[in-house]
Amino acid sequence: MVCAYIFFTLLDTSSKYLVLAGIAPLFIAWMRFAVHVVLVMALFRGWRHLGRFRANNLAAHILRGVFLFGSTIFNVLALRTLQLAETTSIYFFGPMVITALAGPMLGEWAGWRRWLAIWIGFVGVLVITRPGIGVFGIGHVFALCSMLSNSLYVIMTRRMSASETPESLILYSALAPVALLMPTLPFSVSLPDDPRLWLVLFLLGVLGGVGHWVLIQAYRLATTTALAPYPYLQMLWMILSGWLVFHQFPDRWTLVGAAIIVCSGLYIVHREHRLRVRNRAALDAETGSLAKKLDSRPEGGINPL
Repeated sequence: MVCAYIFFTLLDTSSKYLVLAGIAPLFIAWMRFAVHVVLVMALFRGWRHLGRFRANNLAAHILRGVFLFGSTIFNVLALRTLQLAETTSIYFFGPMVITALAGPMLGEWAGWRRWLAIWIGFVGVLVITRPGIGVFGIGHVFALCSMLSNSLYVIMTRRMSASETPESLILYSALAPVALLMPTLPFSVSLPDDPRLWLVLFLLGVLGGVGHWVLIQAYRLATTTALAPYPYLQMLWMILSGWLVFHQFPDRWTLVGAAIIVCSGLYIVHREHRLRVRNRAALDAETGSLAKKLDSRPEGGINPL
């Protein structure tokens, strides 16, 4: 999980480097997904195992891909004007938005404690953006749109994971944006002259594809609860990367807002873990009670009248 979010930090750093170099955001996004598709087919040997990529609900795959594309393109646009730490801080409000949306969309309703954590996290977003005092700008709007798109992408992933294969979820999430962006390429392509920029463009897909693959491996080796706090380490990598590459360091309000959001997110993780433990204990107790009743029956399993 630590390695995955280092890859994602390098992905955002590379995207910001490219957009500041004058490369069109749509072309950056298309290259990121196109290389991702090639990598997925190569890693899973798609030409030999086409059945793995069968889509049971193609429309849902396309919609999920649109949400992932929205998350990527809005993030690239936000990085034009915001620091890496600012976009990441707003992105970390995503788990709270997912918790809020999980009620109406998945039937997983949050209690008052988690709703309180959501509102406290929103205060952290307000501390970072500071609307009304001249700080809030179009970059913050793009960052919020990116976070919301990613939250909907995660919700769609939860809904589809029961009926779709992991390989199809990985492939179509990148293939849909590649296909949808094809008509825009003649109007958005700005081919770089510097070979180094081509190298960075190619690395976008490698960093994104390998990052998601490593993330999958992490969830194969450990529980979701055990891994939940580790994404917040990305804040450290983003601050370090922004300082080393762009000579930018977040101001104190960004750090305060980020701390509020991280604490709220970690509380939600802790609360959901306690609820899972409590539900598991209740289920075990109910199972034990049922077993005792069955054991107390007369031989033959028929209750006496």
